[in-house]
Amino acid sequence: MREAAFVRQNKEKWIAFEKAINLGATTNPDELANGYIQLTNDLAYAQTYYAESKTLLYLNGLASQAHQKIYKNKKESRNRIFSFWKTEFPLFFKQYHNTLGVAFLIFVIASAIGSLSALNDATFVRLILGDAYVNETLNNIANGDPAAIYKGGSEIGSFLGITINNIRVAFLAFAFGVITSIGTAYILFSNGVMLGAFITFFYTKGVFFEANKQIWLHGTIEISVIIIAGCAGLIMGNSILFPKTYSRRVSFMKGAKDGLKVVISTIPFFILAGFIEGFITRYTSMPNWLAFLIIGASLFLIIFYYIVYPILLNNQHERQLHTVTGKP
Repeated sequence: MREAAFVRQNKEKWIAFEKAINLGATTNPDELANGYIQLTNDLAYAQTYYAESKTLLYLNGLASQAHQKIYKNKKESRNRIFSFWKTEFPLFFKQYHNTLGVAFLIFVIASAIGSLSALNDATFVRLILGDAYVNETLNNIANGDPAAIYKGGSEIGSFLGITINNIRVAFLAFAFGVITSIGTAYILFSNGVMLGAFITFFYTKGVFFEANKQIWLHGTIEISVIIIAGCAGLIMGNSILFPKTYSRRVSFMKGAKDGLKVVISTIPFFILAGFIEGFITRYTSMPNWLAFLIIGASLFLIIFYYIVYPILLNNQHERQLHTVTGKP
């Protein structure tokens, strides 16, 4: 959709909202909040399709002014938080699907390198995972329970510890983007090598199926979201390397803000992964069908929310605009 048509379609709504926030106390607060949500949706759309336009500058300014007036002395409403994950973030994230693909590719290549290294060098796994971990796992394999390491500790303690550690890794992958994309690529690469060596270790010991059935219960979400956090770091890192028409400072600020938004979106998924690892993975005797059902549902959730849903939502948004304007 052309920018001019987008402006014609929405300018009266923007002008009305601008007048409403200037009226202050005489305007219904709930109406202001609803108007602000619509404005942020339009802003996300403008960020995607009119990245260097005056329209985007205007919407950014209006959104900033509205936020200060509406939320200065008001707690963030539950609807606003829900709207972030339901609408605002998916509309915003579609523009970074290619960056997500790059993060995924780095991780897969690193995993392949880790796997090949573990196959050709028996000492490589100890170098990557440490002697203590390898020795404990070998004992578990000898006892017929290769994933017994996930049974250690209390359920709640494991859940909290795992979740906090996973979030730490995600923010680390993002934060390393401050030294350009190379920093985040290093975090993705090192984690990929570790995963490849880890999985291959079980293969060389003849317990590949038994181990993977348990590992991927929580690992499906955990590994996927580490890659998504890596995407956030690449967004920030690329903003430094490739500022385009922006100054490097402005580009970095925009990249940092966008990347942080991606990292924040992963927190519920890390909590879910931690819950699965703390409360479910420890039950190594669960039926195969149940384990694969959980793994399949986890994979579907990640692919749908981060890939399919943003595409569907953007297409729906465009169709709605085309219907109203009557223009392609």
